[in-house]
Amino acid sequence: MYKIIASSFLIITLSAGISHAQDKNLTAQIKEIAPAAKGIVGVSILGIESGDTLNYNGNARLVMHSVMKFPIAMTVLHLVDKGKYKLDQKLKVGKKDLLPNTHSPLRDKYPDGTEIQLSELIGYMVSQSDNNACDFLLKKIGGTEVVEDYIQSLGIKGIAINASEAGMAVSWEVQYLNWCKPADMVYLLDIFYHGKALSKTSNDFLWKIMTETNTGPNRIKGLLPKDVIVAHKTGTSPTNDAGLSPATNDVGIITLPNGKHLAIAIFVCNSNADEATRDLVIAKIAKAAWDYYSK
Repeated sequence: MYKIIASSFLIITLSAGISHAQDKNLTAQIKEIAPAAKGIVGVSILGIESGDTLNYNGNARLVMHSVMKFPIAMTVLHLVDKGKYKLDQKLKVGKKDLLPNTHSPLRDKYPDGTEIQLSELIGYMVSQSDNNACDFLLKKIGGTEVVEDYIQSLGIKGIAINASEAGMAVSWEVQYLNWCKPADMVYLLDIFYHGKALSKTSNDFLWKIMTETNTGPNRIKGLLPKDVIVAHKTGTSPTNDAGLSPATNDVGIITLPNGKHLAIAIFVCNSNADEATRDLVIAKIAKAAWDYYSK
């Protein structure tokens, strides 16, 4: 069953896409780094101000996991901009909403539930990658279909969100229903950075909580200078008994020393390497991109 699902939802680009604007040396570095992952590595990079692009398996459909919380957050904030919700409105999160056996700093702090501002819930979902906060917000806005409809309205077709965090926990195969193409994720990051989708207030708020992300410190940020500003969102799958990890990801926007910005999405999919190695692959690719675009 797993092999059928994986082959159906994981379409692998067999060669790296190279545009005329790409640096061949950077592409060569990625090709050298990627095999250590013992899986599929997908990379998309955009120099936001220059428009330079690089794609290595950029059109592969790769498992997202909690990277999906970035487009979910954009969708919730879009509804705030439309007046359906307010960032300072209080929402009642009940004990039944706080599932056990899932990553949830919110549940750890409020095991019996709480009344909490919408802005705080979004912060838990993005900055701390809280699964219960994610599913509570998904239910509040009407489900994954609302997120997909909104993202597609922005002109992005290569992001699919079909299952909640709880849904992915029910069956191993379900996680493959939530996928994206790295190139499309970078396109969404570019839309976000330029403020093309959200109000300035919502955009600034999302930027702030993405720079406060505390998950995946050894991924994009791992080999960069400690003071570099990175607005990012990670995604991490479980590892099965055979040592297979479908998703070790990090996507975000790096502020370069010259004040310019780099949108980057790095996905390590269906890997048989250990977590430290997967993280290091992401860190090395991010550092190579940093070195090149900082010139």
